[in-house]
Amino acid sequence: MKTVLVTRPKHQATSFVKELEQYGLSSFVFPTIEIRPVSGWKVPELSGFDGVFFTSPNSVSFFMERLLHESPEELKNLQKLLVWAVGKTTAQDLAVHGVTTEPIPRIADAITLMEEIGDDAIKGNTFLFLRGSLSLGTIPHVLKKRGGTCVELTVYENLPPSLEESKKVKKLLEEGELSCLSFTSPSTAVNFFEALGTTTLPPGVQIAAIGTTTATALEKLGIHVDVIPEDFNASSFAKSIAEALQ
Repeated sequence: MKTVLVTRPKHQATSFVKELEQYGLSSFVFPTIEIRPVSGWKVPELSGFDGVFFTSPNSVSFFMERLLHESPEELKNLQKLLVWAVGKTTAQDLAVHGVTTEPIPRIADAITLMEEIGDDAIKGNTFLFLRGSLSLGTIPHVLKKRGGTCVELTVYENLPPSLEESKKVKKLLEEGELSCLSFTSPSTAVNFFEALGTTTLPPGVQIAAIGTTTATALEKLGIHVDVIPEDFNASSFAKSIAEALQ
């Protein structure tokens, strides 16, 4: 049985592991980022914004948890705003709270999302951008460039992996036990190779990226990407990996 390295945070890895199991693949979970909420921020008065951007399920969960606990009255204001989500899962998580999102971009990344938003929706308007500590800042940059105002709010932080676990992964790679390394964000990729201490991998190990942003981060590290799914979600990702490993 072939084994796939899963670099997602533990609380997000379970569903992906099950997807891989459906294709007869085993997994070794090595979270290369640990997600933690950031303290010291307050939910702003959302009536002061024209729109909000959520770029991941993490941005939804940490923002909504704080909003519902400290400022539940702001939920109605959020439901009235233009809300954009990068990806189906992020949009589905918002829908649970009665928040309707604008159409999902054809490719689930920040660059494509911004290309699909017209200038009239941006110029002169004020937006809230909910981010993690390692956000690339693509959306705020484009908003400002196109005449909008953007307030950035960091609601969670990404922390590097444990060195003890890194030793286990190195051993598995050296022994040829890993057939594929899967990455679901630029930070999972960067943190993995920093922990590994090298970008040189044994021959035959496949590299899988869930989307173009992650693939670009890997290519900047000098890593060739073998697998990118047609749709940037866990189900499609697992299917693409299984097909590549046949």
